[in-house]
Amino acid sequence: MLQSAAENLTGDWVLVGGAAAAVWFAPGRTTEDIDLIGPHGTNADLLLLMEIAESHGLPIETINPAAGFYLRRIIGWNQEVVLLREGRARIYRPNATLFLLLKLGRLGEKDLDDCAALLAWSEANGEPIDRGRVTTALAALPVTTDAALAERRQQLADAVGR
Repeated sequence: MLQSAAENLTGDWVLVGGAAAAVWFAPGRTTEDIDLIGPHGTNADLLLLMEIAESHGLPIETINPAAGFYLRRIIGWNQEVVLLREGRARIYRPNATLFLLLKLGRLGEKDLDDCAALLAWSEANGEPIDRGRVTTALAALPVTTDAALAERRQQLADAVGR
């Protein structure tokens, strides 16, 4: 579907989340949604993407527009993307630092697994990570009363700090 999106969309798009992990550093990773963020965040972008998904036999609910909200909250995010596919549109993925920053807010078990896999991939492939920035962002998160979330945050902090 990604190549079809590059051929049929226009502008610059960013693939994040589990779908980015699957095409980038975790080929065995499965996901239930596709977080592909359009250049303007408009309904027209979203509807066109849903039409492409549907043409590939995917339910339109597969397209998750919420990721754009989180991406656009990160200052300078558009300077932290790497080209994945190019056609009429360019489809980017986040760099390693941006990917980690995007995972921090929720940091469910699968998110933590993605972060661990990315850290290993980055080390093996030489993609730099701004570990200080990720550590600072982790420390700035609101305190949680969820013990499991607190533990995942600590595990990520330990992994990033290595």
